[in-house]
Amino acid sequence: MSSKEAEVETDSARNSLRGGPARLLSPVWIREFLIRHSMVVILILIIGYFSYRSARFTTPENLLTILVAAAPFALIALGQTLVILTGGIDLSPGSIIAVSAMTAASVAKQSDGNLALTVVSALLVGLAAGAINGLVVSRLNVPPFIATLGMLTAGSGIAYAIGNGAPINGLPASFGLIANTRIFGVQIPVVIMIVGIIVLAIVMRRTAFGMRIYAVGGNPMASRIAGINVRRVLFSVYAISGLLAGLSGVMLASRVISGPPNLGQGYELDAIAAVVIGGASLFGGRGSIWGTALGLILIQTLNNGLDLLIVPAYWQDVIKGILIVAAVGVDVWSNKRRK
Repeated sequence: MSSKEAEVETDSARNSLRGGPARLLSPVWIREFLIRHSMVVILILIIGYFSYRSARFTTPENLLTILVAAAPFALIALGQTLVILTGGIDLSPGSIIAVSAMTAASVAKQSDGNLALTVVSALLVGLAAGAINGLVVSRLNVPPFIATLGMLTAGSGIAYAIGNGAPINGLPASFGLIANTRIFGVQIPVVIMIVGIIVLAIVMRRTAFGMRIYAVGGNPMASRIAGINVRRVLFSVYAISGLLAGLSGVMLASRVISGPPNLGQGYELDAIAAVVIGGASLFGGRGSIWGTALGLILIQTLNNGLDLLIVPAYWQDVIKGILIVAAVGVDVWSNKRRK
């Protein structure tokens, strides 16, 4: 490199450094930054508003309450994230939760509180339901909406059939230990939620399996040409979604020490909302575990704050609906700007 070229590069570097702070403070950069991190900004504003309106909101007890409430939703939201990243959707987690909860309650009652057998049975039921979804979608090429809608309906009926149309009550007190035991002052579901988020985030960013999920969601045909077993990937994400829903079901049943056949009803909608609010595309190929975690915390924080302010449940649904539409609208608009 000549001395003249070196001087030109040095001058260019100096100009860029001089323009750096000015560029960071420019209205264009600020606007782009706010759009890119819109959900974080909204979460901060929500926390600030509820903290101002209610002194109870920022207490450690209430913050733990938010995490405990988020834990069962987190598991099915994580599974839903994997499914949505492949371009699919899973409508069945609510019913899988109910079937798993009823199975766990039935096994706990018959085995006199054998916790290991209880948890394993719930996980196996969830895994089996998810595997059926995966087989129907990947092997029979049934659209995910239809396949999981069928599981949603069938699962709901099976849950009621297990209890002969009634909840399973009179469970051993030890059944409640699954969800109510504390580790370092934090309940087990919260610990499982945190571990699940960290593990799946690493899997999606650092492993070949995670890369394959993104590839299948981005372009299934190109993925096949590249040698990826698309059917196996699709089967695995639905199986994982069912397994996590089964774990969520046994934790929810343990929390109330009962087996309600309608447990988990509508939970899949909140899970989908968390994934979408977290920035995942319903067309597949784009999204993240951390984004889903952010969307989940945002929804649970909103629910908790509105409850503290004694806002009626129907208005809470209206607010969440507006938030979902706004999140998707911002996402679509920002994508157009990038293109």
